[in-house]
Amino acid sequence: MGGFDDYKPAMAMFGLQFSYATVALSTRAALLQGMNPRVFVVYRQAIATLVIAPIAYFSRRNSHGISLGLRSFSLIFLASLIGVTLSQNIYFEGLYLASSSIASAMGNLVPAVTFLMAFIVGLEKVNIGSWRSIAKVAGTVLCVGGAISMAILRGPKLLNTEFLPTKSVFSPGGENWLLGCLFLFGSSCCWSFWLILQVPLSANYPDHLSLSAWLCFVATLQSVTITLFLEPDPEAWILHSNLELACCFFAGIVGSGLSFFVQAWCISRRGPLFSAMFNPLATVIVTILAALFLHEEIYTGSLVGAFAVISGLYVVLWGKAKDLEEIKKETDSKEENDQKRIMEILIEDPSKKTFKSDLEEPLLSDKSTIVDESEINH
Repeated sequence: MGGFDDYKPAMAMFGLQFSYATVALSTRAALLQGMNPRVFVVYRQAIATLVIAPIAYFSRRNSHGISLGLRSFSLIFLASLIGVTLSQNIYFEGLYLASSSIASAMGNLVPAVTFLMAFIVGLEKVNIGSWRSIAKVAGTVLCVGGAISMAILRGPKLLNTEFLPTKSVFSPGGENWLLGCLFLFGSSCCWSFWLILQVPLSANYPDHLSLSAWLCFVATLQSVTITLFLEPDPEAWILHSNLELACCFFAGIVGSGLSFFVQAWCISRRGPLFSAMFNPLATVIVTILAALFLHEEIYTGSLVGAFAVISGLYVVLWGKAKDLEEIKKETDSKEENDQKRIMEILIEDPSKKTFKSDLEEPLLSDKSTIVDESEINH
């Protein structure tokens, strides 16, 4: 059974990528039918809150509660606003204006953008003489360049083509396409900033399950406020088909609720790098299924850009993996040197041994007895 247990994290991540692909495809289909993207974000976060909050409440009762201070609430509010409310609203706008395959490919920018932001705030260091640092910088440039080529270059169609020659490699009249790509890029930046915020947020509020419930709840309130301001028409809140209703429940329960538990479990077993390695798989799944079922057009420029994004992602992850290996070697070397130093001291001068048991020493030494007697005589 030990061999099968080793494959469980990979199987879980593989299934999770299929769920992400299903969320992207079903959401785009519902948006094309007329569902409002901002209303969808509200329903998704509300459903996710209803799923996570009871579990967080009962698990919190069985553990020592962590108080929610002003600093923790401020960080939760900021993380919800940037990483959930803004990120998802502009993501689904970009998903509607561009395509599901482009949206999935843009998600692979997150590790590279996160590295760039972490370098700016001082959480990552770059050493020009190190291959690890060069790989991370080159991978970031490759990811961003691939994303730009996906937005600007289109070229001839590869799938769902009408067999008509394209006169220019640049997309003619593709204002909506370009705007959708910009929205998707902005969503990746917001999500990367959310990941950076997790460092102080986890330090101030380490209960991750309760933290997720708070994030979903605050994001629901923020999304409702934004939607009421931008969509004053009550008709926008009505779901007109079973597809829209099923999409909201699936995205809320599976895309937000279940994915949290799967991601947390896999990261606890194999680490965050293992989880990030499966991200490009969703891009491949979405691209194939979108071409087959949604009849999305796949262009040469988009394919080349997606390949560059995925290649850059793996280059960045390789550099991060080497960083982890170097840190582990330094830690092991330090522990080994400490053990050697202790052994050398004991071998050179056994009288310096300080690890005697308390039972080897008498409760009262002879010296202390003599002192006590002299004191009595005086």
